[in-house]
Amino acid sequence: MEGAVLMSLAQYLPLVLLFVLAAAFALLSVLLGPLVGPRRFNKAKLQAYECGIEPSPQPLIGGGRMPVAYYITAMLFILFDIEMVFLYPFAVNADALGVFGLVEIVLFIATVGFAYAYVWRRGGLDWN
Repeated sequence: MEGAVLMSLAQYLPLVLLFVLAAAFALLSVLLGPLVGPRRFNKAKLQAYECGIEPSPQPLIGGGRMPVAYYITAMLFILFDIEMVFLYPFAVNADALGVFGLVEIVLFIATVGFAYAYVWRRGGLDWN
C-alpha cells in the first residue's frame, strides 16, 4: 500500500521540482538585482512614474487625476486578453468538438471581431 502511494506521488516530482526551480530563480533575481545592477540615481528616477504625465510643481492631494484614456486602454486590454484565453480550450479539444465546435468558435471569433471593429470605429484605440 505504501509503495503504491509513493509511486503515485513520484509522478508529481517533476512538477514540484519546476516550482522549486521557479521560486529559487525568482528569489535569486530579487536578491541579486540590487547587488549587481547599476546605481545611477538622478532626479527623474526618484520621481513617481505617472505614464508620461508631467509632475505638478505643487503636491496634489489624492495624487491628482489620471486621463480616462489610460483606464479605457487597460479595460480593452483585459477584455480582449480574456476573450483570447477562451480560444485555448477549443484548440485543445478541436477534434472532439467536431463541426459544432468549429461553428461555435467561428461565431466567437466573429463576435470578438465585431467588438474590435466597434471599438476601433468609436476611436477607443486612438491616443489623441
